Amino acid sequence: MNVFIETYGCQMNVNDSEVVLAILQRAGYARCEKLEDADLILVNTCSVRDNAEQRVLGRLDVFRQEKKRRREVVVGVLGCMAQRLKEKLLEHPAVDLVAGPDAYRDLPRLVEAVRVSGKQLDTILSHEETYADIAPVRMDRSGVTAFISIMRGCNNVCSYCIVPFVRGAERSRDPRTIVREAKALIADGYKEINLLGQNVDSYRWVNPDDPEDCLDFAGLLEQVACIDPRVRVRFATSHPKDMGDKVLYTMARHENICRHIHLPVQSGSDVMLEKMRRKYTRTHYLERIARIREILPDCAVTTDVIAGFCGETDADHAATLSLFREVRYDGAFMFQYSERPGTLASRHYPDDVPAAVKTARLNEIIALQNEASLESNQKCVGRCFEVLIEGPSKRSETELMGRTSQNKTCVFPAEGHRAGEYVTVRVLSCTSATLRCEIV
Repeated sequence: MNVFIETYGCQMNVNDSEVVLAILQRAGYARCEKLEDADLILVNTCSVRDNAEQRVLGRLDVFRQEKKRRREVVVGVLGCMAQRLKEKLLEHPAVDLVAGPDAYRDLPRLVEAVRVSGKQLDTILSHEETYADIAPVRMDRSGVTAFISIMRGCNNVCSYCIVPFVRGAERSRDPRTIVREAKALIADGYKEINLLGQNVDSYRWVNPDDPEDCLDFAGLLEQVACIDPRVRVRFATSHPKDMGDKVLYTMARHENICRHIHLPVQSGSDVMLEKMRRKYTRTHYLERIARIREILPDCAVTTDVIAGFCGETDADHAATLSLFREVRYDGAFMFQYSERPGTLASRHYPDDVPAAVKTARLNEIIALQNEASLESNQKCVGRCFEVLIEGPSKRSETELMGRTSQNKTCVFPAEGHRAGEYVTVRVLSCTSATLRCEIV
């Protein structure tokens, strides 16, 4: 039996798809690359923004045509969108099963039940499930970077965010299983380990047999970094209210922990931050930035920001722009507010910023960030960096691309090198997104 898996959303969804594939392989399935070869079609979904859901609905229409051609094909929707919409998704003529993020172990049974009894649904959230005992089947072809989910769920309940409702409560994985998975990946030749969590800084594992035996994220980060000093370690995502100096000092002690922190701010206005339930102020956020740059002066900082949140005024927007000017981020993910059904904001705050105003404000933020990104990259011109090669560049087979410790993308002539190697490069020129380099 062949399974075709399509994944939308964040890297945690990609990792979930790798867990799903591992579970299905145990049940006798093999992954296939072509839709027309599949006995089982699965789409792993994201609900963070409306456009992600719209893309999935478009794909379901394509899957429906495949089912018309081959009636025996089973189509399933997994992940956050499955958890949010539940029975509504089963109304789509293409969909046979709907499974939430904590139901993946049950997929083989659900598929068989579809074949015998018809449509199936399992969206029960768990307080314990972490899939810690399952070794994900890596889908990345490069074999350079591997992602490990160290926790699941989120307890923050930011007013705009649907994640706590579709991913459930926060659960931290047993660190012994994380270290074991990292060692296995390194033995398989991976050169970079990326630790994933909705909020990695709140990672806290307590031994159920000994409450005194516990570990925080700084301790876990150190354990993974010590496995092999030649292997890079990254992590995402940090939360400003939880990222303490202990993590920063751990990074400073280990050169193989990459000098890059993604620290979402969402808004530069205290009024908006309070309405978003972010649990920090602008002053606290800037203090965290100052400590990062004091303890890790070579560390790049990137962020997330939302333009046009409920009730955002011109003054609130100006506060965001001024924060961007003050911090000078190396990069940013920038979006206009998209109301998600079921969130606190959707229940309590009207989505009252006109679409045209949201777009205009977002464009201002993007323009400002493009300036800062270019300025950051221009400071790299003439300098040398160690780069981990990830594969060919997008534009030329004679060039390779890789990233610095600071997560900056470098492009340079291949000169006989290949993915997985470390090379030292000198930066010759740049754009706001890329460093053009030569191998030293």
